[in-house]
Amino acid sequence: MINRVVLVGRLTRDVEVRKTATGLSVATFTVACDRRGARGQDGQQSADFISCTAWRQSADFLGSYARKGAMVGVEGRIQTRNYERDGQKVYVTEVVCDNVSLLESKSTSQSRAQNSGYQDNSYQQPTYEQPKSSNDDFNSDDFGAGIGMDISSDDLPF
Repeated sequence: MINRVVLVGRLTRDVEVRKTATGLSVATFTVACDRRGARGQDGQQSADFISCTAWRQSADFLGSYARKGAMVGVEGRIQTRNYERDGQKVYVTEVVCDNVSLLESKSTSQSRAQNSGYQDNSYQQPTYEQPKSSNDDFNSDDFGAGIGMDISSDDLPF
């Protein structure tokens, strides 16, 4: 049996992150996915609104960086569950995410937000450090500098 889902769409609202009693992070959000070629009665593009749940580091990441309107890619599985509320049985179908990715740059997201009148400046680009090389002679700016090669741009085939 196969139960695999891949979605690309926009967040319909900011991601809601909570903690379980044991301290695990869980994020709930909804992704709006356009239907190809389908138009509603008013001529507008039709979309499906799909409930998603992410856990642990994915939940923390989304809570920190994802905002309403952000383009996301979701990979996971469909899960159904039910519970009782006010004496009525409630059925839920959702995507439990294995992987969630932000699919647009910070600048694209901010320009879209400015055009729509919604601006959130709380996003901060993660910083990455270049790993230190064990070879002190190697300089990552000069290709081949630490291995005794003289290569000029005339030697390259492109």
